[in-house]
Amino acid sequence: MGPAQISRARFLGLAGAASVGAALPACRSAAADRQAGTRASVDQGRAGGAAPDGVRYRGIVYEVGEGESPATAWSAERTRADLRAIRRDLHADTVKITGDGIERLTRTAAEAAENGLHVWLEPTLGDVPAQDILDHLAETGRFAEDLRRRGVRVHLNVGCEFLLYVPGIVPGATAVERIDNLLKGAYDPVQTARRLRRFTARAAAVGRSVFHGTLSYGAAQDEDVDWDLFDLVCIDYYGCYPTPAGHARELRTYQRHGKPLAITEFGTCAFEGAPRLGGMAWDVVDYGKTPPQVKEGLVRSEHTQAAYLTEVYRVFAAMGLYAAMAYTFVTPDAPYRREPRLDLDMAAYSLVKTVRDRPADPDSPWHWEPKESFRALAGQYARPRRRL
Repeated sequence: MGPAQISRARFLGLAGAASVGAALPACRSAAADRQAGTRASVDQGRAGGAAPDGVRYRGIVYEVGEGESPATAWSAERTRADLRAIRRDLHADTVKITGDGIERLTRTAAEAAENGLHVWLEPTLGDVPAQDILDHLAETGRFAEDLRRRGVRVHLNVGCEFLLYVPGIVPGATAVERIDNLLKGAYDPVQTARRLRRFTARAAAVGRSVFHGTLSYGAAQDEDVDWDLFDLVCIDYYGCYPTPAGHARELRTYQRHGKPLAITEFGTCAFEGAPRLGGMAWDVVDYGKTPPQVKEGLVRSEHTQAAYLTEVYRVFAAMGLYAAMAYTFVTPDAPYRREPRLDLDMAAYSLVKTVRDRPADPDSPWHWEPKESFRALAGQYARPRRRL
């Protein structure tokens, strides 16, 4: 796995897999779900019904990284068109804008506000000194505060999954080295937990100093966070259960803090069996080959992705969660190909597929087309809201 492959998409699940004292999430059994009791059964019944939607903010993650080639670099024109589609076709009311680069973050946020979208900013600068990350957060937060004062609906996450992004918490100068050390157990769990909490507190203080709206942090499912620092509990959720009751049971554990629960990421990839891999479903591509190849034997299934998104979103709605944001809108560097071994979109969490004009050329112009998951989630988001 080279530096070009450590994008936000390929960070998915590694925080959960390598969190201090955590294990990689797996599908729970139906028997365990049945043990959730009467309340879970009620949640399951409500989740499957046609009741109005109880999620306050319904949205999508939109990434604003540099891109791995000139063809996939951030573009103001493309971003403008994407945000219009998010509002008009996906029927989302919220967009979580995540990534690094102040200009990309702020211009995308301003465009989202122009389209009437609720803005949820989440800067994720990594692999630089901790103070640079905090300075980047402060500048993003000042812009978010300016939007808020002008009447824009805006939230700020001070970051996400610091265990991976921030040097000095886990040994390793780069994300690749830190991930390797985590997975090998080459770290002190107690010291790592202490460093993580210390940096999270610093980030919260910086966020509060520049932004006076709703503040939180995007945590992995097993991450130990001091939620007293924040207004919301925000979880990147990739749980896998055979029934809705299992999801409801796990989600209630995050509500024990007595604060509104926001799901700041949820999703899976477009191949059979992907939900069982949780946040690690992307890890089925061999990037050591040219061109990269998908693991042999995988079967593309947009229906699998759509069914997972629909099921978990219905659980969120039945529970009346504060927010739910699907991960992710588009992954330009994982294009669709007709040849299964070259179909990188199969291992992408995006709701739309990237289609190159010249499939084998990484510098080719491209466009996106909606997957089945886009249409399924649009149907959920278009439902009337429950009165909250």
